[in-house]
Amino acid sequence: MKKLIYLLCFVLISVAANGQQAKYVFFFIGDGMGVNQVNGTEMYNAELQNGRIGVEPLLFAQFPVASLVTTFSATNSVTDSAAGGTALATGQKTYNGAISVGEDKQPMETIAEKAKKAGKKVGVATSVSVDHATPASFYAHQPDRNMYYEIAMDLPKAGFDFYAGGGFLKPEKKDAPNIFTTFSEAGYTVARGYEDYKAKAKEADKMILIQKEGADPSCLPYATDRKEGDLTLAQITESAIDFLTKGKDKGFFLMVEGGKIDWACHSNDAATVFREVKDMDEAIKVAYDFYQKHPKETLIVISADHETGGIVLGTGKYALNLKALQYQKHSIDGLSKRISEFRKAKDNKVTWEEMKEFLGEEMGFWKELPISWKQERKLRDEFEESFVKNKVVFAESMYSKSEPMASLAKDIIDEIAMVGWTSGGHSAGFVPIFAIGAGSKLFGEKIDNTEIPKRIAKAAGYK
Repeated sequence: MKKLIYLLCFVLISVAANGQQAKYVFFFIGDGMGVNQVNGTEMYNAELQNGRIGVEPLLFAQFPVASLVTTFSATNSVTDSAAGGTALATGQKTYNGAISVGEDKQPMETIAEKAKKAGKKVGVATSVSVDHATPASFYAHQPDRNMYYEIAMDLPKAGFDFYAGGGFLKPEKKDAPNIFTTFSEAGYTVARGYEDYKAKAKEADKMILIQKEGADPSCLPYATDRKEGDLTLAQITESAIDFLTKGKDKGFFLMVEGGKIDWACHSNDAATVFREVKDMDEAIKVAYDFYQKHPKETLIVISADHETGGIVLGTGKYALNLKALQYQKHSIDGLSKRISEFRKAKDNKVTWEEMKEFLGEEMGFWKELPISWKQERKLRDEFEESFVKNKVVFAESMYSKSEPMASLAKDIIDEIAMVGWTSGGHSAGFVPIFAIGAGSKLFGEKIDNTEIPKRIAKAAGYK
Protein backbone atom coordinates (compact mmCIF):
# COMPACT_ATOMS: atom_id res chain seq x y z
CA MET A 1 0.00 0.00 0.00
CA LYS A 2 2.86 2.36 0.89
CA LYS A 3 4.51 1.75 -2.50
CA LEU A 4 1.21 2.46 -4.28
CA ILE A 5 0.86 5.77 -2.43
CA TYR A 6 4.46 6.68 -3.42
CA LEU A 7 3.71 5.92 -7.07
CA LEU A 8 0.52 7.98 -7.04
CA CYS A 9 2.43 10.87 -5.45
CA PHE A 10 5.11 10.62 -8.19
CA VAL A 11 2.52 10.84 -10.96
CA LEU A 12 0.39 13.62 -9.47
CA ILE A 13 3.22 15.80 -8.21
CA SER A 14 5.43 15.42 -11.29
CA VAL A 15 2.54 16.44 -13.54
CA ALA A 16 2.00 19.53 -11.39
CA ALA A 17 5.71 20.37 -11.54
CA ASN A 18 6.07 20.31 -15.34
CA GLY A 19 7.11 23.65 -16.79
CA GLN A 20 8.06 25.15 -13.40
CA GLN A 21 11.52 26.55 -12.66
CA ALA A 22 13.52 24.71 -10.02
CA LYS A 23 14.11 26.92 -7.01
CA TYR A 24 15.56 23.98 -5.05
CA VAL A 25 17.98 21.58 -6.76
CA PHE A 26 19.28 18.30 -5.35
CA PHE A 27 22.03 16.57 -7.34
CA PHE A 28 22.90 13.14 -5.92
CA ILE A 29 25.98 11.36 -7.28
CA GLY A 30 26.51 7.68 -6.53
CA ASP A 31 30.25 7.38 -7.08
CA GLY A 32 30.94 4.16 -8.99
CA MET A 33 27.21 3.42 -9.26
CA GLY A 34 26.52 1.77 -12.60
CA VAL A 35 23.30 0.19 -13.79
CA ASN A 36 24.08 -3.18 -12.17
CA GLN A 37 24.86 -1.62 -8.81
CA VAL A 38 21.29 -0.28 -8.77
CA ASN A 39 19.68 -3.40 -10.26
CA GLY A 40 21.66 -5.68 -7.94
CA THR A 41 20.57 -3.72 -4.88
CA GLU A 42 16.92 -4.02 -5.88
CA MET A 43 17.21 -7.76 -6.54
CA TYR A 44 19.11 -8.26 -3.27
CA ASN A 45 16.34 -6.43 -1.39
CA ALA A 46 13.76 -8.70 -3.05
CA GLU A 47 15.65 -11.91 -2.23
CA LEU A 48 15.77 -10.88 1.42
CA GLN A 49 11.99 -11.39 1.40
CA ASN A 50 12.08 -15.19 1.67
CA GLY A 51 14.08 -15.48 -1.54
CA ARG A 52 11.54 -13.61 -3.69
CA ILE A 53 12.57 -13.36 -7.34
CA GLY A 54 12.28 -9.87 -8.84
CA VAL A 55 13.06 -6.42 -7.52
CA GLU A 56 12.23 -4.45 -4.40
CA PRO A 57 12.48 -0.93 -5.86
CA LEU A 58 14.65 1.74 -4.34
CA LEU A 59 12.85 5.04 -3.94
CA PHE A 60 14.96 6.88 -6.52
CA ALA A 61 14.62 4.08 -9.09
CA GLN A 62 10.87 4.72 -9.09
CA PHE A 63 11.26 8.35 -10.15
CA PRO A 64 9.27 9.03 -13.34
CA VAL A 65 12.26 10.02 -15.48
CA ALA A 66 15.05 7.49 -16.07
CA SER A 67 17.73 7.04 -18.72
CA LEU A 68 21.42 6.31 -19.35
CA VAL A 69 24.58 8.42 -19.30
CA THR A 70 27.99 8.05 -20.98
CA THR A 71 31.06 8.85 -18.89
CA PHE A 72 34.28 8.95 -20.98
CA SER A 73 36.82 11.69 -20.20
CA ALA A 74 38.70 13.94 -22.63
CA THR A 75 41.72 11.64 -22.60
CA ASN A 76 40.37 8.14 -22.04
CA SER A 77 37.27 6.02 -22.58
CA VAL A 78 37.49 5.13 -18.88
CA THR A 79 37.24 8.19 -16.65
CA ASP A 80 38.50 8.68 -13.13
CA SER A 81 36.43 10.43 -10.47
CA ALA A 82 38.16 13.78 -10.99
CA ALA A 83 37.40 14.03 -14.72
CA GLY A 84 33.99 12.44 -14.16
CA GLY A 85 33.20 14.84 -11.33
CA THR A 86 34.43 17.76 -13.43
CA ALA A 87 32.10 16.77 -16.29
CA LEU A 88 29.16 16.61 -13.86
CA ALA A 89 30.14 19.92 -12.29
CA THR A 90 31.14 22.01 -15.31
CA GLY A 91 29.55 20.39 -18.36
CA GLN A 92 32.97 20.02 -19.99
CA LYS A 93 35.39 17.15 -20.51
CA THR A 94 38.90 17.19 -19.10
CA TYR A 95 41.84 14.86 -18.49
CA ASN A 96 41.83 12.19 -15.81
CA GLY A 97 43.02 13.66 -12.52
CA ALA A 98 41.86 17.25 -13.15
CA ILE A 99 39.65 19.12 -10.71
CA SER A 100 37.47 21.53 -12.71
CA VAL A 101 40.26 22.77 -14.91
CA GLY A 102 40.47 22.17 -18.65
CA GLU A 103 43.24 20.50 -20.59
CA ASP A 104 44.93 23.93 -20.58
CA LYS A 105 44.84 23.84 -16.73
CA GLN A 106 42.56 26.90 -16.66
CA PRO A 107 39.56 26.96 -14.29
CA MET A 108 36.12 26.05 -15.65
CA GLU A 109 33.00 27.42 -14.00
CA THR A 110 30.92 24.87 -12.09
CA ILE A 111 27.16 24.52 -11.79
CA ALA A 112 27.53 25.28 -8.07
CA GLU A 113 29.32 28.54 -8.86
CA LYS A 114 26.57 29.42 -11.36
CA ALA A 115 23.96 28.78 -8.67
CA LYS A 116 25.82 31.05 -6.25
CA LYS A 117 25.99 33.82 -8.85
CA ALA A 118 22.25 33.38 -9.39
CA GLY A 119 21.69 34.23 -5.72
CA LYS A 120 21.10 30.70 -4.48
CA LYS A 121 22.57 29.16 -1.37
CA VAL A 122 24.93 26.31 -2.19
CA GLY A 123 25.91 23.10 -0.43
CA VAL A 124 28.46 20.38 -1.25
CA ALA A 125 28.28 17.16 0.76
CA THR A 126 29.73 13.66 0.62
CA SER A 127 30.24 10.45 2.58
CA VAL A 128 34.00 10.61 1.95
CA SER A 129 36.40 13.48 2.61
CA VAL A 130 35.32 16.97 1.62
CA ASP A 131 38.52 17.36 -0.44
CA HIS A 132 37.98 14.14 -2.41
CA ALA A 133 37.68 14.28 -6.21
CA THR A 134 33.91 14.41 -6.72
CA PRO A 135 32.97 17.03 -4.10
CA ALA A 136 36.13 19.01 -4.91
CA SER A 137 35.05 19.27 -8.55
CA PHE A 138 32.14 21.50 -7.52
CA TYR A 139 34.14 24.10 -5.55
CA ALA A 140 37.87 23.76 -6.37
CA HIS A 141 40.09 24.28 -9.42
CA GLN A 142 43.35 22.32 -9.31
CA PRO A 143 45.41 20.43 -11.92
CA ASP A 144 45.79 17.30 -9.76
CA ARG A 145 43.18 15.60 -7.55
CA ASN A 146 45.93 14.64 -5.07
CA MET A 147 46.58 18.29 -4.15
CA TYR A 148 44.39 17.90 -1.07
CA TYR A 149 45.72 20.90 0.83
CA GLU A 150 45.30 23.23 -2.15
CA ILE A 151 41.84 21.83 -2.83
CA ALA A 152 40.79 22.49 0.77
CA MET A 153 42.14 26.04 0.54
CA ASP A 154 39.86 26.60 -2.46
CA LEU A 155 36.84 25.92 -0.25
CA PRO A 156 36.56 29.40 1.31
CA LYS A 157 37.40 30.98 -2.05
CA ALA A 158 34.23 29.45 -3.50
CA GLY A 159 32.32 30.92 -0.55
CA PHE A 160 29.55 28.31 -0.57
CA ASP A 161 27.22 28.14 2.41
CA PHE A 162 27.44 24.51 3.52
CA TYR A 163 30.04 21.75 3.21
CA ALA A 164 29.96 18.30 4.79
CA GLY A 165 31.79 14.99 4.78
CA GLY A 166 34.16 12.81 6.71
CA GLY A 167 36.83 15.45 7.15
CA PHE A 168 39.96 16.64 5.32
CA LEU A 169 42.92 14.52 4.25
CA LYS A 170 45.69 17.11 4.51
CA PRO A 171 44.82 19.94 6.92
CA GLU A 172 48.43 21.08 7.24
CA LYS A 173 51.32 21.92 4.94
CA LYS A 174 54.84 23.04 5.84
CA ASP A 175 55.18 26.82 6.12
CA ALA A 176 51.46 27.30 5.39
CA PRO A 177 48.40 27.98 7.57
CA ASN A 178 46.26 25.17 8.93
CA ILE A 179 43.14 24.87 6.75
CA PHE A 180 40.84 25.14 9.77
CA THR A 181 42.41 28.47 10.71
CA THR A 182 41.71 29.69 7.18
CA PHE A 183 38.14 28.39 7.35
CA SER A 184 37.54 30.24 10.60
CA GLU A 185 38.99 33.47 9.25
CA ALA A 186 36.66 33.14 6.26
CA GLY A 187 33.63 32.99 8.57
CA TYR A 188 33.00 29.24 8.62
CA THR A 189 31.76 27.43 11.71
CA VAL A 190 33.07 23.87 11.95
CA ALA A 191 30.66 21.39 13.52
CA ARG A 192 31.98 17.98 14.52
CA GLY A 193 29.10 15.53 14.41
CA TYR A 194 25.34 15.80 14.05
CA GLU A 195 24.67 16.98 17.62
CA ASP A 196 27.36 19.63 17.36
CA TYR A 197 25.75 20.83 14.13
CA LYS A 198 22.37 21.23 15.83
CA ALA A 199 24.00 23.19 18.65
CA LYS A 200 25.87 25.59 16.31
CA ALA A 201 23.68 25.93 13.20
CA LYS A 202 21.41 28.70 14.39
CA GLU A 203 24.24 31.19 14.97
CA ALA A 204 26.45 30.14 12.05
CA ASP A 205 26.67 32.15 8.82
CA LYS A 206 28.49 29.41 6.91
CA MET A 207 28.94 25.80 7.96
CA ILE A 208 31.36 22.89 7.58
CA LEU A 209 29.99 19.65 9.08
CA ILE A 210 32.47 16.82 9.59
CA GLN A 211 32.83 13.84 11.91
CA LYS A 212 33.66 13.95 15.59
CA GLU A 213 37.22 14.44 16.82
CA GLY A 214 39.27 11.25 16.44
CA ALA A 215 37.15 9.78 13.62
CA ASP A 216 38.69 8.78 10.30
CA PRO A 217 38.79 12.00 8.24
CA SER A 218 38.82 10.11 4.95
CA CYS A 219 35.20 8.98 5.10
CA LEU A 220 32.09 8.12 7.08
CA PRO A 221 31.90 4.46 8.14
CA TYR A 222 30.25 2.05 5.73
CA ALA A 223 26.56 1.67 6.51
CA THR A 224 27.16 -1.98 7.41
CA ASP A 225 29.89 -1.03 9.92
CA ARG A 226 28.08 1.95 11.42
CA LYS A 227 27.89 2.38 15.18
CA GLU A 228 25.49 4.47 17.22
CA GLY A 229 26.46 8.13 17.07
CA ASP A 230 28.25 7.89 13.71
CA LEU A 231 27.42 10.66 11.25
CA THR A 232 25.27 9.44 8.33
CA LEU A 233 24.63 10.68 4.80
CA ALA A 234 20.94 11.06 5.63
CA GLN A 235 21.82 13.30 8.61
CA ILE A 236 24.13 15.34 6.40
CA THR A 237 21.35 15.79 3.83
CA GLU A 238 18.89 16.79 6.55
CA SER A 239 21.41 19.27 7.99
CA ALA A 240 22.11 20.73 4.56
CA ILE A 241 18.42 21.37 3.89
CA ASP A 242 18.01 22.89 7.33
CA PHE A 243 20.99 25.21 6.87
CA LEU A 244 20.32 26.22 3.27
CA THR A 245 16.71 27.19 3.99
CA LYS A 246 17.25 29.17 7.19
CA GLY A 247 16.81 32.91 7.09
CA LYS A 248 15.79 34.43 3.78
CA ASP A 249 14.84 31.50 1.54
CA LYS A 250 16.54 32.20 -1.79
CA GLY A 251 16.44 28.61 -2.97
CA PHE A 252 19.46 26.35 -3.13
CA PHE A 253 21.71 23.98 -5.07
CA LEU A 254 22.88 20.95 -3.12
CA MET A 255 25.23 18.21 -4.36
CA VAL A 256 25.33 15.04 -2.24
CA GLU A 257 27.77 12.23 -3.05
CA GLY A 258 27.43 8.61 -1.97
CA GLY A 259 31.18 8.19 -2.24
CA LYS A 260 31.70 4.81 -0.62
CA ILE A 261 29.71 2.89 -3.23
CA ASP A 262 32.86 3.33 -5.29
CA TRP A 263 35.15 2.24 -2.47
CA ALA A 264 33.22 -0.98 -1.91
CA CYS A 265 33.26 -1.67 -5.66
CA HIS A 266 37.04 -1.20 -5.75
CA SER A 267 37.18 -3.91 -3.06
CA ASN A 268 34.75 -6.11 -5.06
CA ASP A 269 32.61 -6.32 -1.92
CA ALA A 270 29.07 -6.96 -3.19
CA ALA A 271 27.24 -7.01 0.16
CA THR A 272 28.73 -3.67 1.12
CA VAL A 273 28.03 -2.16 -2.31
CA PHE A 274 24.32 -2.98 -2.13
CA ARG A 275 24.07 -1.61 1.41
CA GLU A 276 25.81 1.62 0.36
CA VAL A 277 23.38 2.12 -2.54
CA LYS A 278 20.51 1.56 -0.13
CA ASP A 279 22.11 4.02 2.30
CA MET A 280 22.22 6.71 -0.40
CA ASP A 281 18.56 5.95 -1.07
CA GLU A 282 17.89 6.79 2.59
CA ALA A 283 19.51 10.21 2.04
CA ILE A 284 17.43 10.69 -1.11
CA LYS A 285 14.29 9.98 0.96
CA VAL A 286 15.16 13.05 3.05
CA ALA A 287 15.29 15.11 -0.15
CA TYR A 288 12.07 13.53 -1.40
CA ASP A 289 10.27 14.49 1.82
CA PHE A 290 11.33 18.09 1.11
CA TYR A 291 10.20 17.73 -2.51
CA GLN A 292 6.71 16.66 -1.41
CA LYS A 293 6.38 19.98 0.44
CA HIS A 294 7.65 22.02 -2.56
CA PRO A 295 6.74 19.91 -5.61
CA LYS A 296 6.44 22.73 -8.12
CA GLU A 297 9.83 24.25 -7.23
CA THR A 298 12.07 21.25 -6.54
CA LEU A 299 14.24 19.16 -8.87
CA ILE A 300 15.99 15.97 -7.75
CA VAL A 301 18.55 14.39 -10.10
CA ILE A 302 20.47 11.18 -9.35
CA SER A 303 23.37 9.89 -11.45
CA ALA A 304 26.98 8.70 -11.19
CA ASP A 305 30.45 9.71 -12.33
CA HIS A 306 31.32 6.23 -13.62
CA GLU A 307 30.86 2.52 -12.95
CA THR A 308 33.39 0.71 -10.78
CA GLY A 309 34.40 -2.94 -10.78
CA GLY A 310 32.46 -4.18 -13.79
CA ILE A 311 30.04 -5.98 -11.48
CA VAL A 312 28.28 -8.99 -13.06
CA LEU A 313 24.96 -10.30 -11.75
CA GLY A 314 25.24 -13.99 -12.57
CA THR A 315 28.39 -16.03 -13.20
CA GLY A 316 27.26 -18.54 -15.80
CA LYS A 317 24.81 -20.75 -13.89
CA TYR A 318 21.68 -18.88 -15.00
CA ALA A 319 21.07 -18.16 -11.34
CA LEU A 320 21.63 -15.74 -8.51
CA ASN A 321 21.78 -16.28 -4.77
CA LEU A 322 22.01 -12.70 -3.53
CA LYS A 323 20.26 -13.47 -0.26
CA ALA A 324 23.48 -15.21 0.83
CA LEU A 325 25.06 -11.77 1.22
CA GLN A 326 22.85 -10.99 4.22
CA TYR A 327 25.10 -13.15 6.39
CA GLN A 328 28.13 -10.92 5.81
CA LYS A 329 28.04 -8.75 8.93
CA HIS A 330 30.74 -6.23 8.02
CA SER A 331 32.50 -4.69 5.05
CA ILE A 332 35.82 -6.22 4.05
CA ASP A 333 37.48 -3.42 6.04
CA GLY A 334 35.35 -4.17 9.10
CA LEU A 335 35.96 -7.92 8.77
CA SER A 336 39.69 -7.35 8.41
CA LYS A 337 39.70 -5.30 11.61
CA ARG A 338 37.76 -8.04 13.40
CA ILE A 339 40.25 -10.70 12.23
CA SER A 340 43.21 -8.58 13.35
CA GLU A 341 41.58 -8.12 16.77
CA PHE A 342 40.89 -11.87 16.95
CA ARG A 343 44.50 -12.63 16.05
CA LYS A 344 45.77 -10.23 18.71
CA ALA A 345 43.39 -11.51 21.41
CA LYS A 346 44.64 -15.05 20.79
CA ASP A 347 48.29 -13.98 20.57
CA ASN A 348 48.19 -15.40 17.03
CA LYS A 349 47.52 -18.89 18.44
CA VAL A 350 44.23 -19.52 16.64
CA THR A 351 43.08 -23.04 15.84
CA TRP A 352 41.28 -24.00 12.65
CA GLU A 353 38.14 -24.86 14.61
CA GLU A 354 38.19 -21.41 16.21
CA MET A 355 38.59 -19.80 12.80
CA LYS A 356 35.67 -21.82 11.43
CA GLU A 357 33.52 -20.68 14.34
CA PHE A 358 34.60 -17.06 13.75
CA LEU A 359 33.78 -17.18 10.03
CA GLY A 360 30.49 -18.87 10.85
CA GLU A 361 29.53 -15.91 13.01
CA GLU A 362 30.87 -13.21 10.68
CA MET A 363 29.99 -14.68 7.27
CA GLY A 364 27.47 -17.45 7.91
CA PHE A 365 29.86 -20.10 6.57
CA TRP A 366 28.92 -23.66 7.55
CA LYS A 367 26.09 -22.35 9.75
CA GLU A 368 23.82 -20.61 7.23
CA LEU A 369 25.75 -21.14 4.01
CA PRO A 370 27.01 -24.55 2.84
CA ILE A 371 30.69 -24.43 1.88
CA SER A 372 32.03 -26.66 -0.87
CA TRP A 373 35.10 -28.83 -0.36
CA LYS A 374 37.03 -26.56 -2.76
CA GLN A 375 36.00 -23.39 -0.90
CA GLU A 376 36.89 -24.88 2.48
CA ARG A 377 40.24 -25.97 1.09
CA LYS A 378 40.99 -22.40 0.02
CA LEU A 379 40.10 -21.09 3.48
CA ARG A 380 42.16 -23.81 5.17
CA ASP A 381 45.18 -23.12 2.95
CA GLU A 382 45.01 -19.40 3.73
CA PHE A 383 44.65 -20.18 7.42
CA GLU A 384 47.84 -22.25 7.23
CA GLU A 385 49.72 -19.42 5.55
CA SER A 386 48.60 -16.44 7.61
CA PHE A 387 47.94 -18.02 11.00
CA VAL A 388 50.11 -21.15 11.26
CA LYS A 389 53.09 -19.96 9.21
CA ASN A 390 52.30 -16.33 10.08
CA LYS A 391 52.93 -15.19 6.51
CA VAL A 392 50.42 -12.36 6.29
CA VAL A 393 50.25 -10.77 2.84
CA PHE A 394 47.65 -8.02 3.00
CA ALA A 395 45.22 -7.73 0.09
CA GLU A 396 45.12 -4.21 -1.32
CA SER A 397 42.54 -2.34 -3.39
CA MET A 398 42.24 1.39 -4.17
CA TYR A 399 40.96 2.33 -0.69
CA SER A 400 41.46 -0.81 1.34
CA LYS A 401 44.21 -2.94 2.81
CA SER A 402 42.86 -6.08 4.41
CA GLU A 403 43.77 -9.32 6.13
CA PRO A 404 44.12 -12.08 3.49
CA MET A 405 41.50 -14.22 5.26
CA ALA A 406 39.01 -11.34 5.09
CA SER A 407 39.65 -10.85 1.38
CA LEU A 408 39.23 -14.55 0.66
CA ALA A 409 36.05 -14.82 2.74
CA LYS A 410 34.58 -11.90 0.77
CA ASP A 411 35.52 -13.59 -2.51
CA ILE A 412 33.85 -16.82 -1.43
CA ILE A 413 30.58 -15.22 -0.33
CA ASP A 414 30.46 -13.31 -3.65
CA GLU A 415 31.00 -16.67 -5.37
CA ILE A 416 28.14 -18.23 -3.40
CA ALA A 417 25.92 -15.24 -4.30
CA MET A 418 27.02 -15.67 -7.95
CA VAL A 419 28.22 -12.08 -8.26
CA GLY A 420 31.28 -11.54 -10.45
CA TRP A 421 33.70 -8.68 -11.04
CA THR A 422 35.86 -7.82 -14.04
CA SER A 423 38.36 -5.59 -12.21
CA GLY A 424 39.13 -3.56 -9.13
CA GLY A 425 39.01 -0.35 -11.15
CA HIS A 426 36.59 1.74 -13.17
CA SER A 427 34.81 0.71 -16.36
CA ALA A 428 33.33 2.64 -19.28
CA GLY A 429 29.85 1.21 -18.77
CA PHE A 430 26.71 3.31 -18.87
CA VAL A 431 25.54 4.82 -15.60
CA PRO A 432 21.88 5.55 -14.86
CA ILE A 433 20.15 8.86 -14.38
CA PHE A 434 16.87 9.38 -12.51
CA ALA A 435 14.94 12.60 -12.00
CA ILE A 436 11.74 13.99 -10.56
CA GLY A 437 10.25 17.47 -10.24
CA ALA A 438 10.61 20.81 -11.95
CA GLY A 439 12.50 20.39 -15.23
CA SER A 440 12.89 16.62 -14.83
CA LYS A 441 11.72 15.97 -18.41
CA LEU A 442 15.04 17.40 -19.58
CA PHE A 443 16.70 14.17 -18.44
CA GLY A 444 14.46 11.68 -20.23
CA GLU A 445 16.89 10.56 -22.95
CA LYS A 446 20.34 8.99 -23.19
CA ILE A 447 22.85 11.80 -22.71
CA ASP A 448 26.52 12.41 -22.03
CA ASN A 449 27.55 13.36 -18.49
CA THR A 450 28.43 16.87 -19.66
CA GLU A 451 24.76 17.48 -20.45
CA ILE A 452 23.62 17.00 -16.84
CA PRO A 453 24.84 20.32 -15.34
CA LYS A 454 23.76 22.19 -18.48
CA ARG A 455 20.24 20.83 -18.14
CA ILE A 456 20.17 21.48 -14.41
CA ALA A 457 21.16 25.09 -15.13
CA LYS A 458 18.34 25.32 -17.68
CA ALA A 459 15.80 23.83 -15.26
CA ALA A 460 16.88 26.20 -12.48
CA GLY A 461 17.33 29.30 -14.63
CA TYR A 462 21.04 29.77 -13.87
CA LYS A 463 22.79 31.92 -16.49
